[in-house]
Amino acid sequence: MDRIDAMKVFVTAVDEGSLAAAARQLKRSPTAVSRALGLLEAHVGVELLHRSTRALKLSEAGERYVVACRRMLVDLEEADMLASSERSAPRGLLNISAPPILGEEVLRSTLDSFLDAYPAVSARLLLLDRFVNPVEEGIDITLRIGHLPDSSHVATRLGGDVRRVVVASPRYLASHPRIEEPADLQKHQIIAFSNFGLDSWSFTANNGSTIPRTVHFAPRCIVNSVRAAAASAAGGGGVTRLYSYHVAEYVRDGSLKIVLADAEPPPLPVHLLSPHGRMTVPKVRAFVDFAVPRLRAEFTRLAAEAGNLE
Repeated sequence: MDRIDAMKVFVTAVDEGSLAAAARQLKRSPTAVSRALGLLEAHVGVELLHRSTRALKLSEAGERYVVACRRMLVDLEEADMLASSERSAPRGLLNISAPPILGEEVLRSTLDSFLDAYPAVSARLLLLDRFVNPVEEGIDITLRIGHLPDSSHVATRLGGDVRRVVVASPRYLASHPRIEEPADLQKHQIIAFSNFGLDSWSFTANNGSTIPRTVHFAPRCIVNSVRAAAASAAGGGGVTRLYSYHVAEYVRDGSLKIVLADAEPPPLPVHLLSPHGRMTVPKVRAFVDFAVPRLRAEFTRLAAEAGNLE
């Protein structure tokens, strides 16, 4: 058994979600994929994947093993690149993750242009509304909003910091108590987006204090979709908090109004992240060099637009 090849099959099956999809990705038969997985499980002595006719699910051992496999495959790829001295020839599959709206509306067009410029590179774009660990999940490049406590990655700041805004529809605001300070939110119907806090939001401190103001609430509705939260608020369902670019079109057309702008916490930075060592891989270096100036220009534009949203 070729263990490295079997590991590639295993990781691909996990990423694609089924044996059939993995077979298509690897250009092999489903039988060959299943055989490789079976030999790998026989070698390690445990079941790695729970199989059904429709989907795959990692076993507890498989969850640990897939992390180790990703790291090993990345290290091997880097070693191959260095040994072949093809630093100037980007090629292979580039794995990128980003928040869904940013990925769809900002990053995707840059990625499309990059792929046109580098025909030997292919890409896998994961749009995820959750924290991504690039090392454990085999991601080459991550677009992330927020401060970066982790120093284990190479970070390139893109500028154009992002506001966190509280919004509601004019119709809703007209029929409910005025919102003049954060504490007033406790009198309102809150549409909580899962990434922004399910039972509390923080705001800047009062004058003379350094302690942020935190408002606790029992949400009327909880959603895990930006589009759903914005649409519910625009429809008069209540008050929500999202990033400024999430609601820019709604604010411009008058469907939503920003409240508590003076109490907003400081804007959050935007970065491109890559695990240490990945920047030596030609496809990663090429993408960063290609994308950074374009993304900086776009985030600068978005920040300027956000500054005019009121």
